[in-house]
Amino acid sequence: MASVLQSDHEKRKQISVRGIAQVENVTNFKKSFNRHLHFTLVKDRNVATPRDYFFALAHTVRDNLVGRWIRTQQYYYEKDPKRIYYLSLEYYMGRALCNTMINLGIQGACDEAMYQVGLDIEELQEIEEDAGLGNGGLGRLAACFLDSMATLGLAAYGYGIRYDYGIFTQKIQDGWQLEEPDDWLRHGNPWEKARPEYMIPIHFFGKVETVGKNKHKWVNTQMVYAMPYDSPIPGYGNNTVNTMRLWSAKAPKNFDLKFFNDGEYIQAVCDRNLAENISRVLYPNDNMFEGKELRLKQEYFMVAATLQDIIRRYKSSKFGCRDPVRTNFEAFPEKEDDICSPLQQLHEKVAIQLNDTHPALAIPELMRILVDIEEMPWDKALEITQRACAYTNHTLLPEALERWPIHMFEYLLPRHLQIIYDINAYHMERVAKMWPGDFDRMRRMSIIEEGHVKNINMAHLSIVGSHAINGVAAIHSDLLQKGLFKDFFEMDPHKFQNKTNGITPRRWLLLCNPNLADLIAEKLGETWVTKLDELRGLEKFANDQKFLLSVAKVKQENKMKFAQYLESTTGMRIDPSAMFDVQVKRIHEYKRQLLNILHIVTIYNRLKKNPSMDFTPRVVMIGGKAAPGYHMAKQLIKLYNNVGRVVNNDKIVGNKLKVVFLENYRVSLAEKVIPAADLSEQISTAGTEASGTGNMKFMLNGALTIGTLDGANVEMAEEMGKDNIFIFGMTVDEVDELVKKGYKPRDYYEKNDDLRQALDMIRGGFFSPERPDLFHDVVDALLNHDRFCLLADYEAYIKCQDEVSALYKDPMAWTKKCVMNIAASGKFSSDRTIEQYAREIWGVEPSDFVIPPPYVDPGRSDDVDEAPTSK
Repeated sequence: MASVLQSDHEKRKQISVRGIAQVENVTNFKKSFNRHLHFTLVKDRNVATPRDYFFALAHTVRDNLVGRWIRTQQYYYEKDPKRIYYLSLEYYMGRALCNTMINLGIQGACDEAMYQVGLDIEELQEIEEDAGLGNGGLGRLAACFLDSMATLGLAAYGYGIRYDYGIFTQKIQDGWQLEEPDDWLRHGNPWEKARPEYMIPIHFFGKVETVGKNKHKWVNTQMVYAMPYDSPIPGYGNNTVNTMRLWSAKAPKNFDLKFFNDGEYIQAVCDRNLAENISRVLYPNDNMFEGKELRLKQEYFMVAATLQDIIRRYKSSKFGCRDPVRTNFEAFPEKEDDICSPLQQLHEKVAIQLNDTHPALAIPELMRILVDIEEMPWDKALEITQRACAYTNHTLLPEALERWPIHMFEYLLPRHLQIIYDINAYHMERVAKMWPGDFDRMRRMSIIEEGHVKNINMAHLSIVGSHAINGVAAIHSDLLQKGLFKDFFEMDPHKFQNKTNGITPRRWLLLCNPNLADLIAEKLGETWVTKLDELRGLEKFANDQKFLLSVAKVKQENKMKFAQYLESTTGMRIDPSAMFDVQVKRIHEYKRQLLNILHIVTIYNRLKKNPSMDFTPRVVMIGGKAAPGYHMAKQLIKLYNNVGRVVNNDKIVGNKLKVVFLENYRVSLAEKVIPAADLSEQISTAGTEASGTGNMKFMLNGALTIGTLDGANVEMAEEMGKDNIFIFGMTVDEVDELVKKGYKPRDYYEKNDDLRQALDMIRGGFFSPERPDLFHDVVDALLNHDRFCLLADYEAYIKCQDEVSALYKDPMAWTKKCVMNIAASGKFSSDRTIEQYAREIWGVEPSDFVIPPPYVDPGRSDDVDEAPTSK
């Protein structure tokens, strides 16, 4: 598997799927680059910094987006398709430069232009800040979905919040996680465009007055403005550029006159900043609900601004003006059972997708707009709301489900509380009709939860207010229907669907693993980039030794490149010929990083006992962030780093085993480590991970998976065949059976010598001699509670890891399985996922229509000069 890194000159000779640069394009890029350096950044080459060069390049690339962006919006206003609105509190976008170049097909020209002006494009790409407006899987999924919606030609908009500070920057100090603010906007964002002309007022607090029969008015409110910032989302090779619109909180223009009268001018100015705190920072909690008032404000702020924007566009879009023209809401959304007149078919249609319960307030807010402002009958408003909204559930963990206290709603959103009570009364009436006298069922299904503190169950609100509810993997959707939402499934089985998650192959193969992409293109052509199921064609090369050697060579080059990156950034040296065993994801007990640590301690003990044993060298890497308030997760990071300190400095072990913590794991780091990984760890307790998408990224890049039958692992095993994945541990049913029987983790500790030795070392202070009791809590939690059944799965996990080590010694057999993994990845494209959402939930058909580029006249004289007046 040995290989050497290619020089830049050798790389430049390759014919890549990213295209050969045309001479005129390179010349134009150089001109545009120099123009931006001069006019936009006001610098010349004598004083420009690398960051200036990055911004000049970003603006040059953005120039190629703008015409397509305007043309796309014009196309939508002319054709008036059904609009898809994706509402998410998180978008984990990562970097935009390279992705934009690839999707526009201009990477070759950009690369060559930078080379000719004496700059290294890879160095410039490293300067870009990650747009880390998400915690993990949910936010990254939203980003992949936006890419796929644009690539499939859907008229889609992503709506969220433009947080001033994204997910915190993680620093490791003495083995502990420290959090630093992620000031990702401090140098500016070259991709976004502020739209102050579409600023929207958002109201909080106040009281509700009844005016006339069944009419209500929300009065005496406090106001804050939502200012939109638009970022372009380019599709791949189709000239479609959709919009992600993120809202930023702005203080109202007027001052509190009382302060002026008292002469407190400075205080009046300072208090304006309080209103802007709403969009200041992303809540750094994943799979953990924190009922903080600021978070509820953020959720309402986003949906209130978004719905006003949706309705403004709905009323005026077809006519390309800002004046409301359409006032009939019959086509909001299109009625499934209507035989529409030709005129009705022209009407604007709306689909709103709620990415988990965070945007669930869209349901009462849409009701408020339709009933209070548009004066629509309540029943009709609810029917329209239900037809417009659909809800995606992302978790099975009870502690992650949102429940807001009634008293918080009462003073923050009093009108919405009334509406939720009304929706619940309608819902309870339905339940009572279907199950007369079943008060326990009514209690279980109520949106309002009685108890010491009365709460609003946001998942129940989302289900009642939506026409479709989906899980994100087959096993997850099945568990929702049989468990968490069983009562609702029995009431409305037609509402429930599955939409297995996916990843965009543009970022997660073409961008991050170009050599593998080129190798695939040599065998299959280039259409797989948008039709990922074509990768099945690689199966016929699984016994082709020359192809297997080429795949192994690409992997080895990726490993060498990552080893160089790690040494340059951390000073740590690792052996690229060792197996790269990688677990990167949020640090959480259910993801069982601790099981991985127990394996490291176990094989360390074996090596110490018999240094000359036949051993497959490994570099174990864990990366991920712990929520700042999650004590146990932070303990796990410290434990892992302490284990690493002992293992890495043990001369007997040497290079056979290395333990690396990947600090500040983020999208741009994932793009480096995933192509280099040999083994992907997906070891959550069966029945806890909704889907997972990291598992799909590793699979697509030719890593083998060790995992449980949880989340999307189940479907991955089905696609590739169980011979090509390392499955271990209990199934969902076996976990349930064990818990029902009465799980006693201490029994496993007593029976297994290796396990007992590992836990005794951790508890006894072997890895923390300076403070022997440091990890008592970790071990005691396992022995006395072990909620996620680590000890029950330990023996099966160790045995399975031994099988992994044995196979790695046979490079050809290993690489053949890698090829089978890549070939089976087609199902896990987010393009497939979005096609299913489009057809089965949103009622729209994906399009392969290529919008004419800006330099082609589409039959109108003002093709790019006239921007659409109602974005």
